[in-house]
Amino acid sequence: MKSRMDALVNEFDIALKTLSFTKPGTNRETPGKEFKDTLNQKDTKLAQRLMRVNLAGEVAAQALYRGQATASKDPEIRQHLIQAGEEETDHLLWCKERLDELDGRPSIFNSFWYLGSFTLGYAVGKFGEKTSLGFVEETEKQVVKHLNSHIDQISLTDNKTHAILKAMREDEDDHGQAAKAAGADDLKEPTKKLMQLSAKVMTTLSHWL
Repeated sequence: MKSRMDALVNEFDIALKTLSFTKPGTNRETPGKEFKDTLNQKDTKLAQRLMRVNLAGEVAAQALYRGQATASKDPEIRQHLIQAGEEETDHLLWCKERLDELDGRPSIFNSFWYLGSFTLGYAVGKFGEKTSLGFVEETEKQVVKHLNSHIDQISLTDNKTHAILKAMREDEDDHGQAAKAAGADDLKEPTKKLMQLSAKVMTTLSHWL
């Protein structure tokens, strides 16, 4: 009982640190710091909205990994999920830093994204390690496509945001490949479609709010 309570307190602490953007990452420097901003108002507004979406996505990613790790019974897979989550924390901090530079604000739904994603991650983890890894692989594939679309939309003069998104894309692709190499099952098509739909809801709401 004490061990279970300690684990619950630890997860609550991690959630609070994630939502307050104080969770430490791996101390990698934010990409693009060498560039200076020369954006007009229109390009700034677009960057604000897209980085708010990306920040919400990183909040959700933290929760997914924590939920899956909590449900995992395999110590090696659990550590794999936790390590990937730590690397994703860098993305969280980069997006928040960039959003602050653009005078943007985080999504008002971030707490909801965290709770929902942790629950989803835990539920997926209960289906077994291969399914959990398959979920990671498919999630990262969809995130890479999402980042590519943002890279295409961002102004060509917005070198800072481009640098951050490209660095994130490389990490996401690595995480997906690592999950595949670890034995991920290929998810069924209806599951992939449902994942796309839920991601669409999150990105659409976070774009504006």
